[in-house]
Amino acid sequence: MTVTLPGPKRQPDPVADPAPDRLRRRRGHHPDRPAWEEEPKAATKLAKIVFLCLVVLAVLFPLWTVVITSFSTQEAITAAGGLVVVPTDLSLNAYQQILAGGVVTRAVGVSVFVTVVGTAISLIVSILGAYALSRPGTLLHKPILFLVLITMFFGAGMIPTYLLVSSLGLIDTLWALILPTSVSAFNVLIMRNFFMNVDRSMIDSARIDGAGEWRILFQIVLPVSKAVVAVIGLFYGVAYWNAFFNALLYINDTTKWPLQLVLRSYVLQGQAVPGAPGAELAAEGVPASLALQMAVVVLAMVPVLLVYPFIQKHFATGVMIGAVKG
Repeated sequence: MTVTLPGPKRQPDPVADPAPDRLRRRRGHHPDRPAWEEEPKAATKLAKIVFLCLVVLAVLFPLWTVVITSFSTQEAITAAGGLVVVPTDLSLNAYQQILAGGVVTRAVGVSVFVTVVGTAISLIVSILGAYALSRPGTLLHKPILFLVLITMFFGAGMIPTYLLVSSLGLIDTLWALILPTSVSAFNVLIMRNFFMNVDRSMIDSARIDGAGEWRILFQIVLPVSKAVVAVIGLFYGVAYWNAFFNALLYINDTTKWPLQLVLRSYVLQGQAVPGAPGAELAAEGVPASLALQMAVVVLAMVPVLLVYPFIQKHFATGVMIGAVKG
């Protein structure tokens, strides 16, 4: 007589046997949710939706009022008592005036030049510095890295920096808006950490094949580092576009003012800028209308709003890998 002993109990395979998923759904669990995490209740989901909607509304409502006011006539602004919320009488007069010439149009050109040229210079210097610091064994690697770290905590100050810019003859030149802030130690360190995580086997293989450092940088390292380059480029571009303090210190000629300095004087402080739209009002010292001010604000916001969506997908890869690893 043959006796069959019971074998070990077979554990359910979640791939071959979908029964566990059916049980979890029956118990109120989503198959992608951990077993110990409870399914959120309807009230919790509703509270999250309401909270997110309020956050989005708090962000979009000021933008909506600024944009609608910039397209409104003076009569609509007067009837609304200030910023317009509900559009009634729309017009392009404000944009036609600020883009017809004068200090605002010149300021847009100055800001575009400073942003494009400054971002290009900053990226080139940061990439070269980060790659040199990411290669172990380079000349004076640790002392230079230590000096870069020191600049993150200690600065020369406003007066020594102004004296340096003045001694170089950069006062009242656009280079005064670019060169003093052309390199950020924080951005260099992020790029350095990213470059250090590039696969060493690719670099060693290229070096064995006879590739030099320049070829390794431009044909191997940079093609796999597009994410961090795009993110750092966005950081530099936004910083140059939004900067006004250097212009306030180093630029005395109003024809060389960037858009942000015009925005500060023309909109925030309500001053009449010589040569600005509505020259007859500026000559009398009368501040520009609210529609003109809001149109300048919209011009200052549009470039960043247009560029950011194309760079956003690189943020998780570019910043997190560059800042956490290494």
